[in-house]
Amino acid sequence: MKTKPIQPTMTAAYYAQCVISFGLALTSVAVGVAYLPVSPWVRAFLAVGVLYTVTTAFALAKCVRDRQELDNMSNRVDQARLEKLLSEHDPYKVDGV
Repeated sequence: MKTKPIQPTMTAAYYAQCVISFGLALTSVAVGVAYLPVSPWVRAFLAVGVLYTVTTAFALAKCVRDRQELDNMSNRVDQARLEKLLSEHDPYKVDGV
């Protein structure tokens, strides 16, 4: 009997919550940097730092996702090889007869 692995699903509500949460966090930090009582050079430095943090967070999330997909793919290949070996194996077969 072949069982299909459970695939994780993402609901539309969860996706919307993640997008809205990200938008609010980025907006609040941008507003905070804009109204910070410091010189424009300090504000610019903080803004570049925030943008760098956001872009590296996206890159890290992509790397984690890619690694997880690669692990899942290799697990599926190993599972297929094992199923093939088990289907070809006959415990009652006598060699040389």
